[in-house]
Amino acid sequence: TAGRLQIDVESMDELRALRQAVVPREVLLVADGMTGQDAVRIARGFHEAVPLTGVILTKLDGDARGGAALSIHGVIGVPIKYVGVGERPDALEPVDPVRLAGRILGQGDVVGLVEKAATVMDAEAAQRLERKARSKRGMDLGDFLIALKQMQAMGPLKQVLGLLPGVNAQALRGVPSDDKQLKHVEAIVLSMTPAERAEPAILNGSRRLRIAQGAGRPVQEVNRLLERFQQMKQLLKRI
Repeated sequence: TAGRLQIDVESMDELRALRQAVVPREVLLVADGMTGQDAVRIARGFHEAVPLTGVILTKLDGDARGGAALSIHGVIGVPIKYVGVGERPDALEPVDPVRLAGRILGQGDVVGLVEKAATVMDAEAAQRLERKARSKRGMDLGDFLIALKQMQAMGPLKQVLGLLPGVNAQALRGVPSDDKQLKHVEAIVLSMTPAERAEPAILNGSRRLRIAQGAGRPVQEVNRLLERFQQMKQLLKRI
């Protein structure tokens, strides 16, 4: 049926008629994980009108941790069957209770992260990057670009990094969120000399201006990229 954020008599009558006509095996409510306790009220209203068999909880890739899942299950007693963690077709995941609990408690979902990585990342390349990231010197900007591209293949970067323990919305602020932003990052990094990529500390004001002009991006964007690079170095050490 069409999406509803409010419960009204006409909509509930429509749902009852539809259920009687098609006799579905499953009646699933798609609940917005960002609505908090409002999701519980909505779920209760739908369950009273048309008994539900399960719930799909969406937007767990955002700031929502999914606490509404526990509340919904406690109030109406039906299982949370799937969670939505993005906008792509493959971003609907069957619920694993232990892993969902980890997300709710801010402990991340390392198992989910490993599963994603195993499906798309070249194992040898990933090991080289890991050794570089964990080394005393750490990764350079060339490695940073490679890491972003590999992570992007696993899904939206914010979603992937959000699976790490202790990584909250504040820590993910400024991480590239789409292909266009990643292209800008790539243009900036490729406008640097090999020495600049290897040693970002040498990037003074005049060098940053030259890089910005070469990439066709504002100097402020170059500065933000260097800040993100330092943040990413710390995050990658925790993978």
